[in-house]
Amino acid sequence: MSYLHPYQDVDFVLRKVVDFDALCAAAGHDEINADLAATILSEAGRLGSEVLAPLNRVGDREGAKMGAQGVEESPGFKDAYRQFADAGWLSLTVAEDFGGQDLPNCLGTAVNEIWHSANMAFALCPMLSQGAMEAIGHHADDALKALYLPKLATGEWTGTMNITEADAGSDLAAIKTKAKPAGDHYLITGQKLYITWGDHGMTDNIVHLVLARLPDAPPGVKGISLFIVPKFLLDAKGEPGERNAVNCLSLEHKLGIHASPTCLMDFTDAVGFLVGEPNNGLAYMFTMMNHARQSVGLQGLAISERAYQEALQYAKDRLQGTRRDGSRIPIIEFPDVRRMLMTMKSCIEAMRVLALVAAAEADRALYATDPAVAARHFARLELYTPIVKGWLTELAQELTSLGIQIDGGMGYVEEAGAAQHYRDARILPIYEGTTGIQALDFVGRKMLANHGETLLALLTEMEQTAAELRSTPYRYGSVVKAFEAAVAAGTRARQSLLDGAAADRHLAGSASVNFLMLFGYLCGGWLMVKSAQQAQTMLDAGEGDPQLLTAKLTTTRFFCEHLLPRTGACLASVLAGSESTMALTVEQL
Repeated sequence: MSYLHPYQDVDFVLRKVVDFDALCAAAGHDEINADLAATILSEAGRLGSEVLAPLNRVGDREGAKMGAQGVEESPGFKDAYRQFADAGWLSLTVAEDFGGQDLPNCLGTAVNEIWHSANMAFALCPMLSQGAMEAIGHHADDALKALYLPKLATGEWTGTMNITEADAGSDLAAIKTKAKPAGDHYLITGQKLYITWGDHGMTDNIVHLVLARLPDAPPGVKGISLFIVPKFLLDAKGEPGERNAVNCLSLEHKLGIHASPTCLMDFTDAVGFLVGEPNNGLAYMFTMMNHARQSVGLQGLAISERAYQEALQYAKDRLQGTRRDGSRIPIIEFPDVRRMLMTMKSCIEAMRVLALVAAAEADRALYATDPAVAARHFARLELYTPIVKGWLTELAQELTSLGIQIDGGMGYVEEAGAAQHYRDARILPIYEGTTGIQALDFVGRKMLANHGETLLALLTEMEQTAAELRSTPYRYGSVVKAFEAAVAAGTRARQSLLDGAAADRHLAGSASVNFLMLFGYLCGGWLMVKSAQQAQTMLDAGEGDPQLLTAKLTTTRFFCEHLLPRTGACLASVLAGSESTMALTVEQL
């Protein structure tokens, strides 16, 4: 159950694919470079492996529970959180004006992978705080920013996102929580469920971001406002004072992430403060949700990495069978075990490079001085977000399951640890918008809404990469062939939806998940190919670690030969249309 940060692969991606130094230079951050990033990641890796990872099993066995004073966190979590906060990890990407370090988002993403691999249930708490800071920083007035952002940045307080209600899951138009004006504040009444880290005793205050309706709000999603509702109201000095009317009524009993309290929250005339303008709350909350969606995608990568490390060690240690000389054979020598390990390793590398490249698009959009350049990078970020959230989390289901399969019967036994990764991973395609919701967003808002132009720009870049492969000597012809076929599949799938969506009202909905998965594999394969190009260049120049670089060439080859062909199956489903999907009556189903 130990964990070590895969620093070599992360460092390679930041330096050679993201081009971290150029990104920082373009932003005017001359003091920030890949060497500094390596130092930061080293320190984060130490905290992750030495402090957080040992608590992962503890939290699974002894999850959060209700006590007389509210939610009690798992043993050891409070001390670990204090070490985490005191070291300044929550402030990495926060603006300097609010006590942050103002480091690039892609570096923050690389660091966050460590927390989620080491202890995903723990890492959900700072993840929600980071999302709350995003929403407050972008949309609250200066007074609210000054009151809440510095304490969130230091980790003295934590943040939450309160959206879901019993009759309003993904259908936010059905939200019933009310907000009544009361002088300089509002009184919030209603209940929210599935609130991650909605209550605990690790900090002096919890800052809830709550969606609610004003008395004169229009119906539907256009009538939702966003409010800050603190657990403790602030006194004249800005410190926690009187207890607000916010309470956790119960905790959910979950399949996994037992140490992360999932709360039913009650607000009964709780004092809240309006964020931004009335009735614009959904747009504001999407700032937090989009941050969370990229973070949840990162969780898919992180939990897969943890499962891979466990499976790899088991495969090295487990002896099964005997050679002719009488020595025992570790199962890592068996071809089928190698197949599973290579599937895990190559997919994890593809997931990682996609997550970091997507995070870098947020930086480039923020730092760009030309509005047109900023808009182009933001459009690419918007395109990547549902892929990162949907593809990485769905793939994590397969990879954590393979971890159990490699362990065999021991994998099915809880004491071995592999089962926890599988259970913890299962929530990822569900929360912050299910895979179906991500897929509809990808097809509708990110593709059909602009006639596929943003997606076409991405496909054009991929075709340029394919042309580079064709025009230069490359060691693996199978990579070129598989990549070209996958790009062709993406191009055909795009045109098929553009041509057929208007005539078939069910086409987008029935084809969307396979369309999203197609582009997940395609984007992963593209960035693996670009990684391999960089690795080959370094090898030709005699630079870097040959063992690392040749391994990168091999994992790219494996991904292209064994995973990229899945784009063909996804394309076949997209081309099949919606007829058989919708053919049966409800009674027949």
